[in-house]
Parts: sequence; structure tokens; C-alpha cells
Amino acid sequence: MRRYLAVFSLIFLCATAGAFAQTAPAPSCVDLRLVPAPRECSAVQAIPIGGIGFLVTAEKNAEDQFAVEDLIEERLGKRTVRQDAPYIRLERAESEPAQALLAANHLSFDPAMHDEGYILVPDGQGGLAVIAETSAGIFYGAQTVKQLIRGSGKDTVLLVPTLRDWPAMAHRGLSDDWSRGPLPNMEFLKREIRTLAAYKINIFSPYFEHTFAYDSSPVAAFPGGAMTPDEARELVAYAAQYHITVIPEQESFGHLHHLLKFEQFSSLGETPHGSTLAPGAPSDRSSSLGSASGDAATLPLIGSWFGELAKVFPAPYAHIGADETFELGLGKTREQVEKQGLDAVYIDFLKQIHATLEPNHKRLLFWGDIAVKSPQLVSTLPKDMIAVPWEYRVRPDYKPIIEPFTKAGLETWVSPGVSNWSRLYPNNNDALTNIRVFVRDGQALGATGVLNTVWNDDGEGIFDQNWFGVLFGAAAGWQPGESSEENFVASFGQAFHGDPTGKINQAHRELMAAHAAFKEVDLHDARDIYFWVDPYSPEGERVAAKLRPQESALRLHAERAIALIAEARAAAKQDNRILENLEALDAMELGARRIDFVGLKFQAADESVALYNQTRAIAADKSRRDEVTAKLLTIGANNGLLEDIRDGYALLGGLYRQAWLRDNRPYWLENNQARYDRSAQLWVGRSDSWSVVMEQWWSTHTLPPPAEVGLTEQTEK
Repeated sequence: MRRYLAVFSLIFLCATAGAFAQTAPAPSCVDLRLVPAPRECSAVQAIPIGGIGFLVTAEKNAEDQFAVEDLIEERLGKRTVRQDAPYIRLERAESEPAQALLAANHLSFDPAMHDEGYILVPDGQGGLAVIAETSAGIFYGAQTVKQLIRGSGKDTVLLVPTLRDWPAMAHRGLSDDWSRGPLPNMEFLKREIRTLAAYKINIFSPYFEHTFAYDSSPVAAFPGGAMTPDEARELVAYAAQYHITVIPEQESFGHLHHLLKFEQFSSLGETPHGSTLAPGAPSDRSSSLGSASGDAATLPLIGSWFGELAKVFPAPYAHIGADETFELGLGKTREQVEKQGLDAVYIDFLKQIHATLEPNHKRLLFWGDIAVKSPQLVSTLPKDMIAVPWEYRVRPDYKPIIEPFTKAGLETWVSPGVSNWSRLYPNNNDALTNIRVFVRDGQALGATGVLNTVWNDDGEGIFDQNWFGVLFGAAAGWQPGESSEENFVASFGQAFHGDPTGKINQAHRELMAAHAAFKEVDLHDARDIYFWVDPYSPEGERVAAKLRPQESALRLHAERAIALIAEARAAAKQDNRILENLEALDAMELGARRIDFVGLKFQAADESVALYNQTRAIAADKSRRDEVTAKLLTIGANNGLLEDIRDGYALLGGLYRQAWLRDNRPYWLENNQARYDRSAQLWVGRSDSWSVVMEQWWSTHTLPPPAEVGLTEQTEK
């Protein structure tokens, strides 16, 4: 007989009644709109639960009970429940009830399903059973159940599919950049972990250059700008409950300027105060590691970092980075590189790092961008290393950057990206294609993992803008073969926000179209640089000349996205539904407003010049003085064009600050906020200068040259 059941009760909606005996039209498997999409689905039932709720049960097992509690806390909330409500049963496959259900439905577990697979099936008593062979399978089945509650009030239903599901790739991860500005606070990190787990991601890799508080090299960690060992332990323990392994990445070759800029470490660099460590830089004297004399050896320094990380991150993996070592061979190793070759020196240093870190008993991940250039040398790397080839550009075929590693017998994880870096909002046109094709090719070549990436190159990133690309990476790694962008976009709003209207999906399409509008005129996409550039500067005039044909289109797309988000919120309120992940909606609206502002800024700048040229052309005509006054006021009055640009920077700066502090520590924020302040002040000055223009006009009926009042001398467009 089955062991004692720990029963947890909940109700999804306590509204007045809906009869359980009623039947609701059941959708098809395609209509489930789950992310990731399940491997197999044969039928779907719909159980009305409005006003009744349901009970959740699991065997008295700590891990399975956590899956129950997570289902209650994170998706539904603890409330009173009627005892005649249907059950959701979390069953281990070996239990008698599970065996009976599997036999009755002619279902079984294939060997590939063992570690993380699960089966959902009607329990024969008006409820739903989640069956799995492991705690991870139980947990992932429960995550799918979260997405199966639809409707609101008395119309709420629990969809009960018959499905089997398991991942295509064993390792499904996200690398999160913590070294180029944003450093998440612990509250956000826990929300991030919960959300990643809900979409079946099982690896989280924080990226460190100088933002871990090492005892052995404390100078590089700015106060308030580094994760402490105690915080790391807390994160690891929290993530473990959600079946997520935390793999730290500490750059150990390139990308180390924020360490090497300190004098005590500068002697270890390939070039003075550069960004790349010099391979094997020896210590000829016995000074202590990290001493002011700068004698510390490169390998002992790397060893000290990873030794400290090993004490707080128990994962069997560690990531040594080692990408983009652009300075290698330009300084201390010039002669060595000339004799042996750049790739040989690079590969040899990876081997030295591997040997140095062997006492930690970790399998080492490394970025594959440098090593891929010498396939013959890749085969000499230790076979327990894991290659992570990366590429973020859209390509029809990524196999050439994967095959050197798989052919060398190295385990390989592919690494696409969400295309968020240096952008006003992620370019999901590029991100979805990059992820889809790269993961497809990785699976075809036997890659065992995907490590999707978030980067913050210019320090302005807001993580809550990245969920669209992050979830597609989760889907692509779980689903076999080539994932469908169309199906994902159609499913995202329901799966992530609980929005059945399709409005949030369309809002994403609108922002993708806004990015495309930039590319139409050879301006890459919606880059941060276009937000900050002064339209009256030489660079601004170059951008303006290209952007003019698309200014209206990109603004209309961005403004339509804003409207769709508002409509989705209003529809949820009207239907008494709760939209989920509101932080991401707020961040999405911020991105749309910043994109819209780029168009507004260049339009307003052009219109101001055109109006001023017109006023100067008719200023001598006494009969048209009122017309001149009106045009001047349009340029620079309380509601003038100059003030529109000033207001945009000031108001968006406030929204940006809110979004930043919702996700991150205050560290680095002032660097970004200073740009908003400086830009706002530029236009405050131009607005103030305009009062001088007005006074001159009213007193003398003359107008100064454009350059004297901050306008460009360009002719009317």
C-alpha cells in the first residue's frame, strides 16, 4: 500500500461556485501553448475548478513535498479549499497507484526519461497525476502543471493532458553577466532562479571578472559591487531546491582589465594595465600573492580564485572563461608567440590552468572562440574539459564552430545569446534565430548542453527585458531538433504572463519590427548609442541622415507595443485575471519608450531646424511677425520641441532608475544615471538659450545664426 500522504490544500479562485460536474470544451494539444513544448501529447481534458480549487498530494518525501509547496506558493497561493475538489497527485513511478495508471493508459518510461522526464495523465478520479522516476522529474512535471491553469473566476479550468515529456539536452543553462554594470540583488536572484526553474533550466552560471569578493585579492572588488561568499552559499542552497546547479565563471585569461588596472596586479598582464593575463608569468621572488610589488605568479593567482570558489560552489563544474584574449602576443609573450604560434601558446596555457585546478576536482568549461581556430591543437586538451563554442551573429550553419570540439572527443555545450547587449531592448529577431539554429546544430552533432547568454557590454542592461530570449533558450534546449520560433511567440504571453489575449505576443512582434526598421536603413538595430547621441553632433547628423526614412515606422511600432501592453493589463483586470511577471512587462514598456524616444528626438531636432530656417527666411517681413513668433514658440516654449527632448531624458531616467533598483544593487547605477542627467542638462541649456532668442526677437525682430543657439547649420530636410 502507498505510504502516508502529506496533503497540502489550496484553491485557485474562491469565487462563487462553478459546478465541478460541468464540462468545459477541451483544447487540443497544440492549444496548450506550453513553454517548453512537451515531447508527446495525445489528448487533453478540461476540469472546471472555479470556486472549488483542487488538492495537491505527494508522498512523504522532502524533495517532492518541496515541488508541492512550490506549486502552491509560486503559482496559486494558499487558500481554503473544498474537500470534494479534484486532486493533483505527484507520484513516483514505482508506486502502486502510478503503476496502475501507467498500465491503464498504456504508458511507460523510456530510459531517456529517467533523470528528468515525467508523465501527466488523468488520474481516473477527476484529477491529474504527475508521475516521474526522480525528484527532478516530479518537479518539472509540477512546473508544467503551473501553466495548465486557465481562465478566471467561475470559468477557471485545469487542463489535464496525457503526455510524456523529457529533455533533449541534459544541461540547459544561462550565463548571466555580473561584471559589466548590473549586479543583481539577492531578492532578484531568487526570483530569477525560480523563474528559470519554472521553464526547466537546470544550470545557472554567474559571470565574474572582478565582482566576487576574494579573500586572496580583495582590492578588485569594489565595496557594494561584489558577491560575498556568504551570499554565494545562500544562492547555491536556494537554487538546489529548484534543481538548478550554480556554476561560477571566473575569467582566467582575458577580460581582466578591472583586476589588471590595479598596480599590484599590473605585472601579471600581457600589457601594462591591459585586459589579458600573460600565460605562465613567473614569480622570481617569494613575495606574497597579490602583494604591492606585483610579483605574484599568474597561475597561483588563478588557483587562489578557484580554490575559494570551490569552497562555496559545490558543483562538479567550474567555468574558466578564456575568451577574447586579444592582447596575447602583443607584450610579454611576443617572442614566445612568434616562435610557437598564437594558438599553441593559448592552448598550452589552458592546459596549465587545468593542471593548476586539478586539486579542486572540477570539470572545467572554457569558451571556444580562440581554440576553434586550431582543431589539431584542440585534440591535445584534457578530455574532461568541456568546450563552449559561442557565436551571437545570425548564421545559417554553426556546425563549423562546433565540430572541432566534438570531433576531438570533448563534451560540448553550445552558447547562443539573447542579443540584449548595448541595445534599448533585446533584438529578438537575431536572438531567436541564433538560438534556434545554434541549438539545432548542437543537438545534431551530439552537444550535451546549451548555455544561453546575457551580456551587459555598456553597463545599461535591465535583466527583466531578457526573458523572451531566455525562455526561448530554455525551450530550444528541452525540445528535440529545431524549435519553432512561430510556436514560441504564439505561446509566450500565455506561458509567461498568463495572457490568453495574444496582446503581449503581438507587443513583442512590434518591438521586433522596430529593430527591423533600424536595419532597413543600415543602422544595425535599436542600439543604446542612438539614444545618447546628440542629433546636432557630426555623428548625430550621420545617424539622422540614415534614420529619417524609418523614424515614423519605428515610433509607430514602439508605441503600438506600449498600447498592447496596456490593453493586456486592462483585459486582465476586466476578466479578474492576474497577469504574472509584471516586472518584465514594466521593463518591456521601458524598452519601447526608449525606442520611441529615439525617433522623437531625431524628428524634433529636424523639425526645430526646419522651423528656424523658415523663421529666418521670413523674419524681415513685418506682416508675418506673428507667424515667426508662433514657429519660435513651437521650437522652444513650455511645450516646445526642445523641451520634448529634455523631458524624454528626464522622465525616462526616472523609469530607468526604478527598473535598475528593482533588479540590482545600487552599484554602477550612477554611471548610467549620469548619462541621463548630462543629456537632460544639454537640452535644458538649449531650452534656456531659447528664451534669449525669444527676447531678441521681441525686442529687435532679428534672429541669431542657428549655431549661436545650439542648432545645426544644416539645411531644411
